[in-house]
Amino acid sequence: MRLLLTSAGIKNSSIRAALVDLLGKPIAESNALCIPTAAYGHPMAGPGAAWRFISGQEPRCPMCGLGWKSLGVLELTALPSIGEERWVPLVEETDALLVDGGDSLYLSHWMRQSGLADLLPSLRAVWVGLSAGSMVMTPNIGEDFVRWEPPTGGDRALGIVDFSIFPHLDHEALPENTVADAERWAAGLSCPAYAIDDETAIKVVDGSVEVVSEGHWKLFT
Repeated sequence: MRLLLTSAGIKNSSIRAALVDLLGKPIAESNALCIPTAAYGHPMAGPGAAWRFISGQEPRCPMCGLGWKSLGVLELTALPSIGEERWVPLVEETDALLVDGGDSLYLSHWMRQSGLADLLPSLRAVWVGLSAGSMVMTPNIGEDFVRWEPPTGGDRALGIVDFSIFPHLDHEALPENTVADAERWAAGLSCPAYAIDDETAIKVVDGSVEVVSEGHWKLFT
């Protein structure tokens, strides 16, 4: 799989270059589907945040407004009520899946319920995550980030990668997101973990990990 796991979208030229490299062609020649589902599960997000993401009206987290050749919306909560023939071919053909932030456990739940999680290993699309859309690919998110509680409990995500992610490091609007806070969070995990700021992303290609950054980050082992 090819993944670009960001804290706040395509924030700078280095992250944009990493995205183009993963796509293998310009953004303007690439088709994308955006997934707003995580926004509905977080008390600080909701329908307004989902609309800003879909419409590209969120300059703090550039994703859908990058100039894609085509853009569609893949709402995971709707997929169990329609036949797979209505959506699976579209996912298999797209170049990128743009995945909004919000609540990563809510997103993880609906990825499993919809069947998208089972498709992931076979997809050619680049997974471009934003905050919770990145954290959902990790083994665990850590108790600090649990808001919506899944039916099975716990903090388990999809485990596509073998490390966890602490996003929005040292964000001015999040005084609880310091390096010291990240270190305490990481101490409760049983896997390596990256704390990344909004100018940083993690590029993963077939298990090979590369940090792309014009900001700062820290790896906790």
